[in-house]
Amino acid sequence: MQTWSSVSVPRVPGTPRPLRLFDTSTGQVRPTAPGRTATMYVCGITPYDATHLGHAATYLAFDLVNRVWRDNGHDVHYVQNVTDIDEPLLERAERDQDDWIVLGLRETALFREDMEALRVVPPRQFVGAVESIPEIVEVIGKLVAAGAAYRADDPEYPDIYFDHGATGRFGYESNYDEATMTRFFAERGGDPDRAGKRHPLDALLWRCARPGEPSWESELGAGRPGWHIECSAIAVNRLGMAFDVQGGGSDLIFPHHEYSAAHAEAVAGTHPFARHYVHAGMIGLDGEKMSKSRGNLVFVSRLRADGVDAGAIRLALFSGHYREDRTWTQDVLTEAEARLARWREAVSLPAGPPAEDTVARLRDHLSDDLNTPQALTAIDAWATEALRRNGSDAEAPGLVRTAVDALLGVRL
Repeated sequence: MQTWSSVSVPRVPGTPRPLRLFDTSTGQVRPTAPGRTATMYVCGITPYDATHLGHAATYLAFDLVNRVWRDNGHDVHYVQNVTDIDEPLLERAERDQDDWIVLGLRETALFREDMEALRVVPPRQFVGAVESIPEIVEVIGKLVAAGAAYRADDPEYPDIYFDHGATGRFGYESNYDEATMTRFFAERGGDPDRAGKRHPLDALLWRCARPGEPSWESELGAGRPGWHIECSAIAVNRLGMAFDVQGGGSDLIFPHHEYSAAHAEAVAGTHPFARHYVHAGMIGLDGEKMSKSRGNLVFVSRLRADGVDAGAIRLALFSGHYREDRTWTQDVLTEAEARLARWREAVSLPAGPPAEDTVARLRDHLSDDLNTPQALTAIDAWATEALRRNGSDAEAPGLVRTAVDALLGVRL
């Protein structure tokens, strides 16, 4: 699958800071410890709707991870999937009397446009579930052979399920108790009450073909993959086990990331799937949870059509910490637009106060679990002094412009 156009990330003078991130599985902020190549897998969209601000907040958070690693001199191998076959996509296509393939292609194209407009550094590999079906089938076959998967006791539709206890570690990523897991499983695409399963928490790996549904012929029989197994296969086949960061929104902690890890670990016989499990908070609108059911989504494409600067969108989302659930309001956007204007005015001056300490503070804050609120405050302080005409360093405006571009992804 084609990704979007590359983004130039300039080099910043000075000393980079190694990145520390909060790991959901341990509940601690820990150093990331990549080798020369840093590896990251971020779960992508199910393309049945346009990119909303919840999506944007997640991908911008991991764009910062990418940028801080690059600042530290790492080559970054970033992989992102597209779930271009799944229930929500089929349901939306049926509701709108649309072809599911056309719908998926259209919304994926719009997502690429939004990411490019937001200056998100593209993944090295942007991989669709449909194009990955042969490798997914292979992984499922290995799970069956290892006794980690089984067919449901259903003569009509003997779907293949994962035995959630196969690794003996199930639950280590989310740290949820069984009652919480069962509730989230039911709410987030699982089928705990499916007859013929051995346990309510066993997850679907291969759905046998049903009339009127898309399916693919395979050694497993005609059908299509479940959701979680696609990320297991795509990630491991491109990054290997124990890659540096598995990322996504906090709603993916369970079931998606828990099962993705368990599937991969059951096949490989090794632990862990990823060395860091990192999750971004949810975005609300005017104090209410932003959701499709409420009809209160704010779409990036709509903001762009209304003439909102992509830099202001980035700064608005960076005004809160990436792990926090936070609210989008007009005031948040207005403040971000004013901040962007101040910064641009400041770096357009012929000189300003020395900026080396400001860039050092910017690096310090971003390396500390992506503390963007403090990072923005550091640039605010320099811009305020510059606009007071306090400073005669002719190199400072250019240094700040370069650092904000490289590390925050905002063009001044």
